[in-house]
Amino acid sequence: MRRHDAYPRGGPTLRQRLARPLRGALSLCVVAGNTVVWCIPLYVAILAKLVLPSRARPAVSRLLVWLAEGWIGGNNLALRLIHRIRWDVKGLAGLDPGASYLVLCNHRSWVDITVLQRVFNRRIPFLRFFIKQELLWVPLLGGAWWALDYPFMKRHPQARRQQRPELANEDLERTRRACERFRRVPVALLNFLEGTRFTPEKRMRQGSPYRHLLNAKSGGMALTLAALGRQLSSILDVTIAYPDGRCGFWDLLTGRITRVSVWVRKLPIPPEFLSGDYRQDADFRDRVQAWVRAVWQEKDVLLARCLEGPPPVSEAPGSG
Repeated sequence: MRRHDAYPRGGPTLRQRLARPLRGALSLCVVAGNTVVWCIPLYVAILAKLVLPSRARPAVSRLLVWLAEGWIGGNNLALRLIHRIRWDVKGLAGLDPGASYLVLCNHRSWVDITVLQRVFNRRIPFLRFFIKQELLWVPLLGGAWWALDYPFMKRHPQARRQQRPELANEDLERTRRACERFRRVPVALLNFLEGTRFTPEKRMRQGSPYRHLLNAKSGGMALTLAALGRQLSSILDVTIAYPDGRCGFWDLLTGRITRVSVWVRKLPIPPEFLSGDYRQDADFRDRVQAWVRAVWQEKDVLLARCLEGPPPVSEAPGSG
């Protein structure tokens, strides 16, 4: 992977090296402060959601989403003022905050969430994604995720799933139940089909045929499509790349990430995907997997062009 150094030849000076952790500490304090500021009214709204009658809860839910979008906007503003990041973002035209989408994305690091929130905030419905059940206990954020109806999933270790195959059906059933709550409101559900963050070591262990991706898992996607049915207007296929070669969260806070590339493709949902039985129908399962492999092959070519080719032309996505 080619890296584009932000420093002139000779590397960073001592002053620049010292500035990195200071900038990271400043970014962390600002983001943490922004989180605390927005969590105060958010937790007041959570209390209201718990004590008010059920007929009032939709209004409280809308308030919670408005507060969460404000928190995201604050984070976006802070990072934009502290860091200089060149954004290459394409494919945002025609997005509708009143429509429902299934968002598919490759997974490079936890910075992906921050990138997606910046790109999509208030352009599509509030972005939700499946979260491990253990993260419910994260201070401040765990309660916020629960109140905002993030779907929590109980992940079973691979060895245990091999011993008890019925646990795979249990995971799929949890996905179905989580999707049911979104039937009456616009929703954008994010699915990282790789299931884990990409590393070259994981790619080698999997025997992945792709250069910049892990193998994609399509079961959760298929069940989401079946559960939400025709409520979904389309699939948003999102590809994220970090041409600098660095993509850790501390890299973001310290300013080591200087360029981010994001491509969004709006894909039609194959009609047969809305009614097939992924668990029981082998032919249907093969068709879904073939469709995902085709999407993944195109995504891998796009990543190769970005990470191994000339730098793209930057385009600002807006403040969000």
